[in-house]
Amino acid sequence: MLRMKPCRGCPPRPPRTAFVVGLSLFGLLPSIAPCQITPDQIQQVRSALNSRIEALTILGGDFGLSDGSFSSVTPNPLARQGNDTTMEVNKFGGAADVGDPRPLGGLPISWQPRLQGNMGYLESTDYLHGAPLDGDVSTFKDYAIQFGGGARFWLSGHFSVAPTLMGMYGHTSNAYAANSLFMWSNLPLATQLGLVDWSVDTWTLRPALDFQYVFTWKRSIVTLSSDPTYFHTESFRSSNAAVSLNGNSGSLDTKIDLDVPLDRELFGHELHAGGYLSRTDLFGELKTGLDAQHINEIHGRLVLDYLNQLWKFKWIGVGGSYLWGPNFRGWTVGADIAYHF
Repeated sequence: MLRMKPCRGCPPRPPRTAFVVGLSLFGLLPSIAPCQITPDQIQQVRSALNSRIEALTILGGDFGLSDGSFSSVTPNPLARQGNDTTMEVNKFGGAADVGDPRPLGGLPISWQPRLQGNMGYLESTDYLHGAPLDGDVSTFKDYAIQFGGGARFWLSGHFSVAPTLMGMYGHTSNAYAANSLFMWSNLPLATQLGLVDWSVDTWTLRPALDFQYVFTWKRSIVTLSSDPTYFHTESFRSSNAAVSLNGNSGSLDTKIDLDVPLDRELFGHELHAGGYLSRTDLFGELKTGLDAQHINEIHGRLVLDYLNQLWKFKWIGVGGSYLWGPNFRGWTVGADIAYHF
């Protein structure tokens, strides 16, 4: 199923990014800031940046994680004030099984090809409060595109499993506005060391295994699914030789989806209501980089049925989601489109 959800804002609220990126990572500095960045602090900042880059690339480019507008207040260990973070994520993409299930040799199994893809853009801005970085602003931008596929194997009329493999290209950049005295004095060194004001290109390998159980009640369709996913990300080009990464992440998405025909027509097409409730557990660099253990999402939609009536469209309508988790909130509203190839 391909879903298009152009994001329109909301302030409610993402990851509590403990490091609050860029140089909020210098929250690792002692309360009386030294005049110069120490080697230990440099290593700590680079380690946190690696997690941050991988997490933003996956969040901005992977079709399996929702887009949306988010904001949060993140703690600052050096001050009573928190750091304000806003994030905008826009995506176009999704997944679809191709054709109807067909027999697999003489086995009691049927199968169908599966296509997956996505294009995404993310912008994350951190407004830093409290010494030694009070007034500084760190902005991350990420562009990503991914494509791949696999096959869905039906082991019965209700249960199927779909192994897939995808590749993703990402371009992430950082821009840092220094307003604090500490960063005014350290900005040239921080830039030279690749701690701020850099760009990096990455590739990500994404194997996954989607388990799905489908059943009907009257005309309504209920789909239960579980999707364990692994991400391996490496950099291959950077504006600064000091900026590089090699990391591993994972997610486990568990979802229940409901599609209900309403026996009402609009513009000659039957109306359907539906939506889903999901929980996505995060692991590795994705968990560390977003400072979130899991993300919950509740999605509702109202669509018109176009199955076998308009090219490869299954339905076209509108949908919206509310997302929440530990220190994480947000929502998105946009077009809800499903394809049937």
